[in-house]
Amino acid sequence: EAERLLKRFAKAPPAKGYVLFETGYGPSGLPHIGTFGEVARTTMVRRALAELSDLPSRLFAFSDDMDGLRKVPDNIPEPEKYRQFVGRPLTAIPDPFGTHESYGHHMNARLRAFLDTFGFDYEFMSATEGYKAGKFDATLRLMLRHYDAVMKVILPTLGPERRATYSPFLPVCPRTGVVLQVPILARDIEAGTVTYADPDSGKPVELPVTGGHCKLQWKADWAMRWVALQVDYEMSGKDLIDSVKLSSAICRILGGTPPEGFTYELFLDESGEKISKSRGNGLTIDQWLRYAAPESLSLYMFHQPRRAKRLYFDVIPRAVDDYQDQIEGFAKQDPKQRYLNPAWHIHGGAPPAKASPLRFGMLLNLVGVSNSEDPAVLWGFISRYKPGLSPESEPMLDALVRYAIAYFKDFVRPRRRQRAPSAVERAAMEDLIEVLLALPATASAEDIQNQVYAVGKRHPFASLRDWFKGLYEVLFGDAEGPRMGSFIALYGVAESIALLRQALARPAEAA
Repeated sequence: EAERLLKRFAKAPPAKGYVLFETGYGPSGLPHIGTFGEVARTTMVRRALAELSDLPSRLFAFSDDMDGLRKVPDNIPEPEKYRQFVGRPLTAIPDPFGTHESYGHHMNARLRAFLDTFGFDYEFMSATEGYKAGKFDATLRLMLRHYDAVMKVILPTLGPERRATYSPFLPVCPRTGVVLQVPILARDIEAGTVTYADPDSGKPVELPVTGGHCKLQWKADWAMRWVALQVDYEMSGKDLIDSVKLSSAICRILGGTPPEGFTYELFLDESGEKISKSRGNGLTIDQWLRYAAPESLSLYMFHQPRRAKRLYFDVIPRAVDDYQDQIEGFAKQDPKQRYLNPAWHIHGGAPPAKASPLRFGMLLNLVGVSNSEDPAVLWGFISRYKPGLSPESEPMLDALVRYAIAYFKDFVRPRRRQRAPSAVERAAMEDLIEVLLALPATASAEDIQNQVYAVGKRHPFASLRDWFKGLYEVLFGDAEGPRMGSFIALYGVAESIALLRQALARPAEAA
């Protein structure tokens, strides 16, 4: 993406002196996991550009806070008091939480706090401030001059009823403060005004298109912003493909060049349906961060952005372990290979020097078999397995321990189903106990793994995979599990023997 963006400046650097990246935000609701994904991915492209060139860059996080309130949110205090404000700009509505000058200002503060939590480098920009300060005035006059051409692009995409009332300009009623969707009766290009009929009195009202007296419909607004700010790069979701085409056409009508773009796929919930803020299906960012570090979420955003992916709780363990694998691999790679490693892009070229010595999946199983949700108990196993490790020396591992406890408690334990062993599995597990009893105290995790393999080969399993799958289902209540040699070394040989004996005490199932 960065190489493609550089082609835009093959003949000359940007006249404004920097490359401008932009992300958009609708402040009617809280920032969400999609907000994180767009800013994180855009930041990755921006860092890559800095690595490939000396061009300075900026990232604007743009808030469409001049949009009219469509409906009263259910999650605000005393929502019935806010029905009177439907249609008004978000920055012209009192803050229901009483902390800021308006609802829009409150939500903008939440956005900035959200982005700051992850350390993103950005500049916040408000639509209300831009319109009222005159930042967009020249481009708004240009839009008025090319009104007919813009209408020619938009009208064919609308239904008959919407087409009858559509205008790219939305007057802000000076009497009620509502953002009006009304037909424009007359335009004065030289004066820079539009005239509409007051919805209540029917009397004509003339307003300037500048100074915040009007705002634009969002597709026209997107194009206007690209031209006024000279945006060079902006990502968007698959659901906005047609909007990007329309806004790009309007941008060209205004004499601008549409930004380079990247279309990413949308996320799916557990059932494969599109995630929706209003429906509340899928996974929220707060939920992800309860069970895993933000870097694992960045990795999830990095992989295959053009493929629709399930964003649900069961993707977290793999994302966490995949992130650790990338950190571990980074140290062994040459500079060129490191550019292909997601860890480079997640950490701006400077990932942690080492990965956690234990993976998330292993810790989940340790929480389960130890029957403890006390980090100190788990650290007892860890420090015995690898003397010298401690929460102080391994802060990343300490965080993983706490994440694993939370994830196990909420997701693994409720659906855990440890079955009884079959006759074949029972014989093999009894054999494994004898092997473990005979192991020397110095046996390594690799030595133990080889012995587990050897036991499986001695018994009539259709494949070694069936042997390990049986161990996982009987011991952990899951079809997948850890590398057994490493787990037994971590949990302890004596403790593992006790775990096997406990499983064998269950009534045998038919082979």
